Amino acid sequence: MNVLFVGDIVGECGREFLTKHLSRLKKEYLADFTIVNGENSAKGNGISPESAKDIFNAGADVISTGNHIWHKKEIYDYLENNPYIIRPANYPKQCVGRGYTLFDCGKYSICVINLLGAVFMDPIDSPFETAINILEEIKNETKYIIIDIHAEATSEKKALGAFLDGKVSAVLGTHTHTQTADEQILPFGTAYISDIGMTGAYQSILGIKTDIIVKKFVSRQPIHFEQAIGEAMLNAVIIDIDENSGKAKKIERINFIGL
Repeated sequence: MNVLFVGDIVGECGREFLTKHLSRLKKEYLADFTIVNGENSAKGNGISPESAKDIFNAGADVISTGNHIWHKKEIYDYLENNPYIIRPANYPKQCVGRGYTLFDCGKYSICVINLLGAVFMDPIDSPFETAINILEEIKNETKYIIIDIHAEATSEKKALGAFLDGKVSAVLGTHTHTQTADEQILPFGTAYISDIGMTGAYQSILGIKTDIIVKKFVSRQPIHFEQAIGEAMLNAVIIDIDENSGKAKKIERINFIGL
């Protein structure tokens, strides 16, 4: 079974590039299931019902998010009503939406769990404890489990990978918008990468116009961010999961640039 996970979509540029190329990617890599992180897919940042619909229409089965999930209030009802867009599970239980979802693929179900890092981020419940609690809840549901750990610190992501090695099919990092070159199969069969990367403008700083970010660092003053446009890039990973054991056999990075 092949699972495709596309890194953080940034703005209209990222959505358009995803729409243009996702169908071809799914065919090329024989993807059986597709996850897309969409937390920055709306104009400005965050995710809106419109940007979520664009991602689903492009071919995503599940949308994961991150710390910008609450920036667009219009997404709240959408989170409640669509089971296949998820927010980090370690937010308080009274938050709208759900932190994981089970997707019926016919002969098997896949669970996607969204977690938020606790290091260098806003205060949040432990992603380690939250993961274990969810695994206990779904232990009789499926052996195919993909975790999106949306976190700043590489050490925290790697620790979560080691902590969950053999318990889940994959632990995949998002949030930093920079694809890392440490993809691997951990000793007990869990696929891991510290960050999948992003899908958005190539000539940018993390999807934002370069001159704006440079000015912010030089001046040290608050400044309004604007998402970049133009030539785009798409970062993703494809994971080959053994259908009998639910363990990963292979993980491969995908990185291409175009218009």
